[in-house]
Order: sequence, then structure tokens, then C-alpha cells
Amino acid sequence: MPQVRPKYLNMWEAKITKVVLNIGLKEAVTDKGVLAKASEQLASIAGQKPKVTRAKISIANFKVRAGDPVGLTVTLRGKRMQDFVTKLITIVLPRVRDFHGVPATAFDKKGNYTLGLAEQIVFPEIDYGKIDKIRGLEITLVNNTGSPELAKKLLESLGMPFKKG
Repeated sequence: MPQVRPKYLNMWEAKITKVVLNIGLKEAVTDKGVLAKASEQLASIAGQKPKVTRAKISIANFKVRAGDPVGLTVTLRGKRMQDFVTKLITIVLPRVRDFHGVPATAFDKKGNYTLGLAEQIVFPEIDYGKIDKIRGLEITLVNNTGSPELAKKLLESLGMPFKKG
């Protein structure tokens, strides 16, 4: 039986249900070693082994065939998710260069928040000496609020530093 989500949740019921980490690796099509290095780095950041994402269709201009590896993804739930969100808010975001807060406009219609980081080296688990190339990382915080307004309040209550204004 499908679970029916109420139209309005109060703040006591609002919570983050999962965190999805994603790295796009366009160079993985030509260099298979990139996938192993990025997988090791994402595994150390997330605390679990990432899954390889593959191209769904062929794109001749990008020299990508259907089934080629094009990225890595990790889904965190439970204790690992809670630890990651705490680490993100208290340790990682303050380490970002010229950080003035995260944008308050990155919510989708259901209230999920997506944050892009330009460098993976802001995570304390990454050894700067072992980095072959600086890569970006996308973090999606999925929640059960159903609206961007409630989701923003939820993230503010957790300590997410939004930009002023």
C-alpha cells in the first residue's frame, strides 16, 4: 500500500530522510583510473562505497555511449546521514573559501535542498597530498516536508548557514 504524505507537516514531524552525494566524471569515459580514485575519495567522505552511475543514452558530441560510467553516487540514511549532516554544517561549510552562507534558493518543489561544492578538499577525510585533480561534489538533502518553506525552517533549525538577504 503506498504511503500517503499529509499536505502539511508541523515542525515536530519534519526530518531529513536521506542524503545523496553525487560526483559527475566526464573524464571517466576515456580514463578508467579516474573512477577508482574518485570512488576512493567519495567512500572516505561518505563512509560507504559509492555506486557507479552509467550513461542512459549515447551522445556522439561528448563521445559517450549508453552504459559508459559517467559518475558516482552514494545514498546515506540513518546514523551515517545524521553524522554527515552534522559534519557538513559544523566543519565542512566553514572551511569553504570566501564562505558567506549557502543560497536559500536551491530548494525544489518538494523542499529537497541541493548544494554544490566546487572542491572535495574541504572535507577533513581527504588527504591533500593524494589528490590527482580537484573535483566538484553535489549534495542533496531529501526531507519529508513537502514544501520549500518548511524545509528551509528545518535546515535553519539544524544550523544551516543561509545567506542573509
